[in-house]
Amino acid sequence: MRKIIVVALGGNAIKQADEKGTVEEQRRNVAITCRQLVSMLKYGHRVVVTHGNGPQAGNLLIQQEAGVAEVPAQPMDIVGAMTQGQIGYMFQQTLQNMLWQERMPLPVISVINQVLVSEDDPDYKDPSKPVGPFYTEEEAETIKKERPEYIIKEVKPKNVEKRFRRVVPSPDPIRNIEYLAIRKLLDDGIVVIASGGGGVPVVYEKDGTLRGTAAVIDKDKAGERLAVTVGADFFMVLTDINAAKINFGTPEERDVRCVTLSEMKKLYDAGHFKAGSMGPKVLACMRFIEWGGQCSIITSLDHAIDALLGKAGTRVIPDRVCE
Repeated sequence: MRKIIVVALGGNAIKQADEKGTVEEQRRNVAITCRQLVSMLKYGHRVVVTHGNGPQAGNLLIQQEAGVAEVPAQPMDIVGAMTQGQIGYMFQQTLQNMLWQERMPLPVISVINQVLVSEDDPDYKDPSKPVGPFYTEEEAETIKKERPEYIIKEVKPKNVEKRFRRVVPSPDPIRNIEYLAIRKLLDDGIVVIASGGGGVPVVYEKDGTLRGTAAVIDKDKAGERLAVTVGADFFMVLTDINAAKINFGTPEERDVRCVTLSEMKKLYDAGHFKAGSMGPKVLACMRFIEWGGQCSIITSLDHAIDALLGKAGTRVIPDRVCE
């Protein structure tokens, strides 16, 4: 049966952790990702794509600051829009080329997309969103001394060498501003790339106008809002592991397979999913089921099709017995 699927792509879909982030590397990763998306489209599913921008936004912020003596640095919301254009262009072009080769005349469009947040969100006081490269403990201490305005946190288990990363405010997404346009595009049979990097975070002024704010919205949480916007059946989070895990990094580690919403809530409340990595993905998946979605999936890119068929990944479903 044909489904509306929102696919939230992790950073590894664009830049691997051990890569520098050259155009050639990013295009290669995007091509691998797009092959999976084309496979979904071959099944007749309608697909909306969203993506992260942590490495790209972090690198661009470094470039902005390094060149400030010659060119004024751009604020974080502008950097978010810049990365939406950069990444959206690569996916849009690659998907168009692959669909043409498959003789599938589906139009593809990338949307520069704003997402509403609240300035009262607590994350502005205690930032949580990782951006940019990972650091060892020694590298993190050096950066703290050189850039005291940076907030560096431990985002991976202690058995991981490069487990530290810069964090910035990540307010909870409220609503997709361009939701009517996105829904119309999808209804017209267009493959849509939207809410990239979680969307450009904006707030309402007292006079009803919009203004950008210095933050990076978590792309998985924003992806869930996007899935609600388009009335999706499935919400897929594609990351660098084949399933969510409990007791991660310990001898008792194991994959979470098919679970009901209530079962996943128990695991989430027990603290199995770290805030800087798997936590937002699991939370987004639970929210989608609470809204009324049929199924949320967490898996790796190379298991995407198997996960759709129920053969791989973590699946969160409404409160009934897993099949």
